[in-house]
Amino acid sequence: MTTPAQSQITLARMCTVTDTNLVGTVHGGHVMKFVDDAAGAAAGRFSGGPAVTAQMDEMSFHAPVRIGDILRVHARINWAGRTSMEIGVRAEVERWDRLSEPVHVASAYLVMVGVDEQRQPRQVPELVLETDEDRRRFREAEIRREHRLARRAAIEASRG
Repeated sequence: MTTPAQSQITLARMCTVTDTNLVGTVHGGHVMKFVDDAAGAAAGRFSGGPAVTAQMDEMSFHAPVRIGDILRVHARINWAGRTSMEIGVRAEVERWDRLSEPVHVASAYLVMVGVDEQRQPRQVPELVLETDEDRRRFREAEIRREHRLARRAAIEASRG
């Protein structure tokens, strides 16, 4: 049994000109990869082994990331089932050249699946909720999971 706090991880990197898109800000795909890296690390930490991305349930961009920004992504498990987990990730930036308050630039929810040596799904530990925030994040993750399953069922039904 593991708590959400034990899964928490933060990754940081400086964004450079090689990360930019055609409008001169950091390409969203670079931010998405960094978010996925952090989610994978948090899922692996929680589950005690490798985990793969099954779905990026939601990715919202709130502000641009610029050249020279220090991009930090904070990942933490929100929910765990038998083999899958939802990881919440928050991306923030600070300027490299001066003191600044962190700016929230993106948020994402990823579904990760624990896998064994043959890359088959494996059981993950039970998630122990300790705080009111843990319980809130768990409830919200269950709502997202219900919506994912209902959307999948509706699409399959529409195909006949």
